[in-house]
Amino acid sequence: MSKPLPQTRDAYRYFRDITTRWMDNDVYAHVNNVVYYSWFDTVVNAWLLERKVLDFAQSPTVGLVVETGCSYFSSIAFPDIVRAGLRVTRLGTSSVHYEVGLFANDNEEASAQGHFIHVYVDRVTRRPLPLPEDLRYALESILVAP
Repeated sequence: MSKPLPQTRDAYRYFRDITTRWMDNDVYAHVNNVVYYSWFDTVVNAWLLERKVLDFAQSPTVGLVVETGCSYFSSIAFPDIVRAGLRVTRLGTSSVHYEVGLFANDNEEASAQGHFIHVYVDRVTRRPLPLPEDLRYALESILVAP
């Protein structure tokens, strides 16, 4: 399996700025890999909250992460600003495949990019449920061909 090439900003439909913190850097003077996954979570959930399709305290249907992955191309380090790009590349009956590009400052090519899959389930039983209509409609607005 070959490593993907970095995407450019125009491949993504939504952006959110994330400020790096001093504590994000590791002993190698760049952001530690676990922080990237936190940024994926941040951009996805911020988008869901802004679109009012997530109420993490009350929604009867919740998205559980079932898969993540990340490819790294260039370092990000404090005090960089991360511009996180988001798109959806697949909508299933109960699942969503998000892709995230992380761009350092004003760079046009991603420093890292990854994916994040949610399966939507009943909050109580944890059994998969079809995506709620309002959520599906919102996700379609950032859907692109993979």
